[in-house]
Amino acid sequence: MKKIKILIAFLAIMLSNSCTDYLDVAPDEIATEAEAFANPRAAERFLYSCYSYIPNPRLGASSLDWFTGDEIVTAFEHEIFAKFPQGNFTANNPVISYWDTLFGGIKQCYRLINNINSVPQLDEDTKKDYIAQANFLIGYYHFLLLRSYGPIILVKEEPSILTPPQDYLGRRPFDECVDFIAAKFDEAAVNLPTDRTDIRKGLATNLAARAIKGRLLLYAASPLFNGNSKFYSNFENKDGEKLMNLNYSIQKWELARDANLKAIQDAEAAGIRLYISDDSRNFPNLPEPADQTQRALRFNAVDKNSKEAIWIDARAEGRYSLQNKSRPFWTGRTWNGIAPTLAMLDRFYTENGLPIDQDPNFEFNNRFDVVTFPAGDINGEGETSLMNLRREPRYYAWIDFHGGYYEAQGQTTQANEKWAYLPEYKRGIDNKKIVTFFTSNDNAGRHGRTNNYSPSGFLSKKGVHPGNTASESGSGHIEYPWAVVRLGELYLNYAEACVETNNLDQAKIYINKIRERAGIPTLEEAWGGIGVALTQDKLREIVRQERMIELYLEHQNFWDMRRWLLAGDLFNKVPEGMNVDGTTISSFSRKTKLTGIIRNFTTPTHYLLPIPFGEVQKNPNLVQNPGY
Repeated sequence: MKKIKILIAFLAIMLSNSCTDYLDVAPDEIATEAEAFANPRAAERFLYSCYSYIPNPRLGASSLDWFTGDEIVTAFEHEIFAKFPQGNFTANNPVISYWDTLFGGIKQCYRLINNINSVPQLDEDTKKDYIAQANFLIGYYHFLLLRSYGPIILVKEEPSILTPPQDYLGRRPFDECVDFIAAKFDEAAVNLPTDRTDIRKGLATNLAARAIKGRLLLYAASPLFNGNSKFYSNFENKDGEKLMNLNYSIQKWELARDANLKAIQDAEAAGIRLYISDDSRNFPNLPEPADQTQRALRFNAVDKNSKEAIWIDARAEGRYSLQNKSRPFWTGRTWNGIAPTLAMLDRFYTENGLPIDQDPNFEFNNRFDVVTFPAGDINGEGETSLMNLRREPRYYAWIDFHGGYYEAQGQTTQANEKWAYLPEYKRGIDNKKIVTFFTSNDNAGRHGRTNNYSPSGFLSKKGVHPGNTASESGSGHIEYPWAVVRLGELYLNYAEACVETNNLDQAKIYINKIRERAGIPTLEEAWGGIGVALTQDKLREIVRQERMIELYLEHQNFWDMRRWLLAGDLFNKVPEGMNVDGTTISSFSRKTKLTGIIRNFTTPTHYLLPIPFGEVQKNPNLVQNPGY
């Protein structure tokens, strides 16, 4: 029997206040299945190996869905992820392929299920828990495959290596796949606990099972998969079996609505709630941002004790991921390169909770005019673009712009390539933030660099811990667990499904929960103030924009734009930003198509990802996705 490489159990991590504590459970290779299940400790390690197939959401350079939508551009287009927005992936070169790995994870889970009862001295409750975790992962891996490839192979038992090629499994119809995955989450939830503590945070819970089931059913009800006869009328197996149901079904939205409500109710009963400013008292030494609304929005993502997170991934971020790439430049410390696009910036509301092109009090057509912040403004100083004034709190909590404040620390007295961290740019309580300027030769500007600069003239602050410090001795970033799913998403999942099932009052309640935490007026106050009725069509538009804002940089944009059938338009445009080569604010503050950044999206091909060519070749029953 092949040797089994037991991989690092990354999910069993507990984060302390000062650092990341990893549970060291990476054993040597285990030669046989008998040894893998020889005792409780060996079985625990095998369980952890089942989790190791989960794609790491924090590996920005090689993440399929983090930097690959239309939310941001980066200075790092040479990295693996950039092949996806550029459209440079094929069946012969899929670049990042879940197909290559997740079926291996499914097989590993079935091996655990089939062998766990042989472990001596392992109590029955633990066996039930391990089996439930394995079933959760079987469901989750199938879901990740479904989201990427559409109809997939359903693996319902441990595959045999003796199966002849003519008996290899083919793809099953999409609706059958959804039913199987949903049933797996239901089966797992029965024997999973509501919470995990200490070093087991990050392992599956019944709340995670309910939440991911809600996400699954939302995707299944969406336009890409619900009655899409335009794309998939000829999508079928080799025997003529249709792989996509071409008839629209309102019942799919009803299932999504009910599943997400159930997930919300279970989560709230367990004490899960939206993160609020009082929670940020965990950071008394980090007084910025001082505004309480912005503070809740900023710390929610980075607080390891957040009550909003439902399921976390506790693997370390690493030096070259979001935080260090998002902060103002310092050679070898921080890289100044995660830059929101104008398309994303235009999605954030005004302070009145309205889109910037629909708020009569916002001068949309003049938004690139140069203006001066009022004295004492909490969000910036000096000259800036009009678009940076009178915006909603999420804009100021998550976006850094010319004349804006960045809650990041640095210690230096030497100007050479460390401009933003000089004493003259320190601001706020105890100097815990800096003011940034993005014209070419300013403290956060390009300075002629071909890398390590903001292509759009903005930086992202979301997911960047305000306690991070750059110094002569190095760049310290504070590790925190990543929320794979949080309550705010469930509220918006439920609201979207309520809109589609015409339960508009319920939709408004849950959208307003998000808006109230964000510090903007309710839907009724904002839209009623300008005489706009909240019809089903209007609420569909609103809930989508609310989702684009609230879940910015949370691995949603890549998938949402596809399932709404918007990617063909929005992902096929050259991104826009400011003129980062401008040496004055007047020459900088101009809408500019960004040079050297390629964006290609082919409709309908790119709405699904390609199955690797080699997999199709060796399985006579496997058909490729349309267009590849």
